[in-house]
Order: sequence, then structure tokens, then C-alpha cells
Amino acid sequence: MTRTRKIAIGIVGALALIVLVLVVVIATFDWNRAKPMINERASAAIGRPFAINGDLSVEWGREPAEGGWRAWVPWPHVIANDISVGNAPWAKAPQFATLKRGEFSLAPLPLLRQRVVIRKIQLTEPAADLERLADGRANWVFTLPESGEPSPWVLDINEIGFDKGRVGYVDEVLKADLTVLVDPLGKPVPFADVAGAAFVPQDGQAPAPRDYVFGWKVDGKFKGLTTQGEGKVGGMLAMQDPKQPFPVQADVAIGGTKASVTGTLTDPANLGALDLRLKLAGASMAQLYPLTGVTLPDTPPYSTDGHLVAKLKNPGGAVFDYKDFNGKVGNSDLHGDISFALGAPRPKLTGKLLSKQLRMVDLGPLIGVPADGTKAAPADKAKDAPAKPKGGKVLPTQAFRTDRWRDMDADVELDAGRIVHDSKLPLSDLSVHVLLQDGKLTLDPFRFGIAGGTIGGTIKLDGAREVMDGRIDLRARRLRLKQLFPATEAMQKTLGELNGDMAVSGTGNSVAALLGTATGDVKMLVNDGVISRSLMEIAGLNVGNYVVSKLFGDDEVNINCGAADLVMKNGQMTPRVFVFDTDNALISITGSADFKNEKIDMDITPDSKGFRIFSLRSPLYVRGTFGDPDVGVHVGPLAIRGAGAVALGVLLTPAAGLLALIAPSTNDENACGPLLEQMRKPPTAPAPKGK
Repeated sequence: MTRTRKIAIGIVGALALIVLVLVVVIATFDWNRAKPMINERASAAIGRPFAINGDLSVEWGREPAEGGWRAWVPWPHVIANDISVGNAPWAKAPQFATLKRGEFSLAPLPLLRQRVVIRKIQLTEPAADLERLADGRANWVFTLPESGEPSPWVLDINEIGFDKGRVGYVDEVLKADLTVLVDPLGKPVPFADVAGAAFVPQDGQAPAPRDYVFGWKVDGKFKGLTTQGEGKVGGMLAMQDPKQPFPVQADVAIGGTKASVTGTLTDPANLGALDLRLKLAGASMAQLYPLTGVTLPDTPPYSTDGHLVAKLKNPGGAVFDYKDFNGKVGNSDLHGDISFALGAPRPKLTGKLLSKQLRMVDLGPLIGVPADGTKAAPADKAKDAPAKPKGGKVLPTQAFRTDRWRDMDADVELDAGRIVHDSKLPLSDLSVHVLLQDGKLTLDPFRFGIAGGTIGGTIKLDGAREVMDGRIDLRARRLRLKQLFPATEAMQKTLGELNGDMAVSGTGNSVAALLGTATGDVKMLVNDGVISRSLMEIAGLNVGNYVVSKLFGDDEVNINCGAADLVMKNGQMTPRVFVFDTDNALISITGSADFKNEKIDMDITPDSKGFRIFSLRSPLYVRGTFGDPDVGVHVGPLAIRGAGAVALGVLLTPAAGLLALIAPSTNDENACGPLLEQMRKPPTAPAPKGK
């Protein structure tokens, strides 16, 4: 054997001996001696105190999942007991996290690149206290003490298994103070047993969801509202596989809102997507705003059940689709699809909604009229309950929440087959397109059928201003009187109709304020009708009952034509024309209605026709407030006037504006035609005596 060969054999033998010694040393090394160094290095890496307070052991073994030469590199299997991570200096809890026992296998080679690669980690009795201040500082954000920059180390975990644990969450931004407890279920529960066969995943190609393994409970406050809930989750987080669904289930009550979800979370490391069966119920949809940021109107109690699919990592912003939902608002049904997209410059709500039947009492809160028999949830009542007018006033004073209008945009269509006002006056075929753009709300078209005719037009409310501007343009066409008053037997014999136009604008943040500043015109024509005390009683009009009894007694009187041309200016409504032509007399109404102060001051003056007997010889008055009007007969005889045509003559100019309302889109004869034509003639008067 040559000298060179002997030297080579010696070197190889020495290296082998060194490796053997290292293997023996590492295999038999008491890793508890390394805890001070590990604690120091880990503390420096995360910028927080880190400590392994219990036993630390390491077992070495090859990783079967590795291929090639890497399969020969042994991985350490680390078992550490009683681990603690210190909290941020400003945090209230003494520790950020504690762990009774942690087990994981660590890939050694990636450590050279400051990457901690762990294929699987098992946590026993983990506990964490998460805190965030109002200025945005969060104790789950780790920074290096020297530079204040984020740590350069990257943590790469494939799967996490966890045992029973606790998470505390205090967030001043979200006004949250929650405690979550997690416990094993005892035995796994199949996903289908909880979700049911009716749940159909959005992605039919995704692997089947894993079983539920843990149950959880939450208690505390969220958004300042009392919060309680419970549910189930899976046992392993498929952290690196975005296609592996993670099962979730929850029943949570936040204030007056209850939510129930069953489904899956995919790509949990990045909160990639949600696929859930979602049920919601609450005292008012408006109470969802602080929880979701979605601007919804005040409503009676509601409930919905649908399929929620959320793409949380959509390039333009997260998108939430609530598909094929069925719901109730009060006693009205609601169905359809809605989508909420978190994009710039504002989130946007879009959707198409259908209803077989809407009840007017359920729509009342939209304009500040509380729904009968409903109460807001105690936690939200002060904020969401409609305001009640003070001082006996009747116009709704609840302010529109225009500040919320500027938080999102909307494009929603609603079609309803039937609208129930009361059992005797059904409405039908509601169609409304709601557009909300930069705080400006538009309803165009806004249309529904009533009494054989239609009411439609547009409503525009500019909530971008501190004091809202509003404009309403509505048209009533061919409303049949016998369908408007189906309980009045005499009205069933008539062929009369009601037609009208309204165009008013105003400023204010409630219905009362808008009408109190309104300027515009209201026009109405009624032909071939009937009026009587019984009709006023059916309509619930006490003032009308008194007026009719004084004018006509208990008899039913035919109305040939009723014409109203009303002008509004700064909330004051005055008639240009307000007359009723009956068989016995011409009734004219003058005066004003003050919508700002809700006061009325009007005179009702009868004028007998020819030689027909008409008992009332003095005008009536209606005075007082809208909520408590006073009605009576003026003292003194009626002023002497000429024939009925003379009385009509003083209303010369406004008549032309009402002619357009006569039987629109039809050539049928209308009783208002002769009256209005007569009103257009120049006034005449008898020649002075002595000439």
C-alpha cells in the first residue's frame, strides 16, 4: 500500500469518525442546555421575549416526502413544552401567546436562507391574546427592536393541528372584546352531517371538505354590541393547498342580528375564498351597517337564507355574492341575487330582487314611518328606531342617513307582483330601479299599478350635500274610482277616473323637512264620482265627514268633476284651482296648507246651481294642525255672488294646465272637459245699474 493511499484512507476514516461522533453527540445531546441560546436567538428574531420553559427534545429522522439527495438529509423532530411569547410593551396582557406543548419537523436546509419550513405542526392547548389600539398598532405585528422594520425571517407552514385552546381579542378600532374557546368534539363529525345534502359547493372540482373536529364558543362584544356564538371547525388547516376546503360552521348573535353559516374556507393562509350557506335575521336591515359597511334601509324584522360565495383575493377587491336567497321583511317576501364588491372609489352593491307580495306597512320605515307592532332590538333601538314627530305632528321626521349613502354605491332592481296596502286596496306590478352614486339616490323608474291605473315617475335625493336636495316627479293615470273605493256600493256604478301630476322639489334630511321647504305643482282631476258621509267614514276622514254632512246631509251626491291645481312655494300650498262640480252646487276651496308648521287654513264655499235647493248658505272652514284640525261654519251669510259661471270665471288662467289631465291616451268623453272649458272663458259680470 502506497503512502498516498494510506493518507487518503486516514483522512476518510477521520472524517467518518468525526461524523459518527457528531451523530452520537447530537443524538444524545441534552437540548435543554441549548434553551438559553435558542430563547435568545428567537427573541432577537421576533423582537419579543421568547422562552421554552419546559423540556426540549429533538429526534432526528428522514422526511419521506422529500426526493433526490434531500431525502437523505435528516430532519429534526422538535418537541418543546411550556412555550411563551412576550407581548408588545403597550399591550395589557402579560403574554402574547402560550403553548403547553408544540411538536414539529423542521427542514434544515431552508434555514440558510432565513426560511423556517415546517411541514406539519401540532399545538397543544394554545392560548393567545390579540390586541389592537385605536391608532392601528397591533400586537400580532412583529418588528425588530433595532430598526423597527419587519423581521426578515419567513415562516412557511403546510399544516397546523391544534388542541383545545383560547384566544382573547381586544380591538379598539372594531370596538371588540371577545374570548374564543376551542375544545375537541370527542370524535370527528362528517361535513355532510352538518351542512346537509342541500349544500352544493361553488367549485365542484374541489376536494371534499374534511370532518369537523373542534367546537368553539365566543362571548363578549363586537362593534360595542353584545356578542355570543358557537360552532365547529376542522382539525387541520391546509395552509399551502388553496384547493383544500376547510370546514366552518357558526351560529352567532351580535346585538339584534343573528347569523348562521355552514360551509368552507379555502386558502386559509391568505383568506382566499368563502363558500357558505348563510342565514341572517334581525330587527332591522339598517343594523347590518356597523357590522358589514353595507348601507341598507330601516325595515321591520327580517330573515334571509341563501348561498354566500366570497372571492376575498379578487384583483379589484373582495367580492361577496349572495345567490338564490329567500327572505322575509316583516310579512313581505323577497328573493333574488345580490353582490357586494369592495372596489375603488367606494364599495358597490348590485342585485335583482323579486317579491310575490310586499306589504305597505313593511315599506313604511323606508320613509321614517315605524312599522306597526314592531320593536327594534334593545341594543340598537336608540340608533335605529324611527323618530316620532313631536307636538302632535304627522309628517315623518326621521332623518335619512345620508352619511351612509356616501359610503357605498348601489344599482339594485326590485319587481313585486302584488303590494298590499289593505285588504280592500291591492296594488300591483311594482317596478323600481335604485341607483346610488356618490351619495346621490335616484329611483328611476318608480312605478306601480293601482285601481286599474298606474302611478309612476322618478325620485331624486342628493345626499352628497350636508342638507339634502330632493325632487319628486310622479304621474297618476286612469285610476278607476270604483276600484279606489271598492267598499262603496254607489261608487261601483261610476265610470269615473282620477288623474294627476306632481312635481315638487325641496331641501331637508327627512320627509317632513323636504315637504316643509317644497316648491312645485300638484294637479288632479276626478270625474264622474260620488261623495257621501259613508264614503268619508270608510276613508277614515273625520274632517271630510263633517264637511260632507254640512254640504249634502246624508245623501249621496254625484261629482261631475273635481279639479285641483295647487302651487307649493317654500312649503306653503295654495290652490290656483280647487273646485268640485256636483249636481247641486259648485264647491270651491281656498286658503293654504303650511307643510313646514303642519297647519291648515282653508275655506270651503258652496255655490248653488240655478234654482236647485241647497241648504248651506255660509262657507265652512278647516283650521288648525294636520294632526288635530278644527272644522266649522263661518258666522254670517255667504257673500252675494253671481251665477256659478261667474265664480268659475275668476279661475280663468289655471284651467288650461288641467286640460292635459283629461282622459290621457283615450278619446272617451270626460265630465271635466266642459267645466274646464268654461273656466277658460273670460269672466263676465252684470252691467252696472243705471246704465
